[in-house]
Amino acid sequence: MDGDVLAWMVEHRVAWLTTLFWIITTLGNTIAMFLFSITGCAVLLRAGRRPEAVMIAGAMLTGWGVMALLKLIFGRERPPIPERLVEISTHSFPSGHAMMSAILATTVTAVLLRSTALWLRNPVVLAIPAFASLAIGFSRIYLGAHWATDVLAGWCFGIAWGLLWIYALNARSRSAVR
Repeated sequence: MDGDVLAWMVEHRVAWLTTLFWIITTLGNTIAMFLFSITGCAVLLRAGRRPEAVMIAGAMLTGWGVMALLKLIFGRERPPIPERLVEISTHSFPSGHAMMSAILATTVTAVLLRSTALWLRNPVVLAIPAFASLAIGFSRIYLGAHWATDVLAGWCFGIAWGLLWIYALNARSRSAVR
């Protein structure tokens, strides 16, 4: 499956789309995800929503460690050059871009759903984090930086890790009420 997906992507590459996916992959790298999460945490702290800021920060920081550990455990090689348009030396599985963007998308969506501002719970607004994570992951496959299964695993691990932190926040909130 992975080889077929990569071959299809390579066969259908066009210059403008390659440029677009370079931009998306850059905006979705681990550093950018941390900058977005720091900004979100600062906004939450200013709004007096400390537990949610801690949830996002904790999920991102520990998620990065889990992702790095998983890469070492699996040790999967990246797609070959010249199909790979990205020069990178770390292991391929799971996709860090997909995992970190999924963690951020999952936790941010939970924060949006808990918001008292109605516009933040609008379905279009709620879809933005998921759409961004999907675009980031797809960019990694298109550019040949990852196999499709690396990205799928990254999304699965990221969503699961985000949900674990959401569960922890909710459990903590319930115990504080008692």
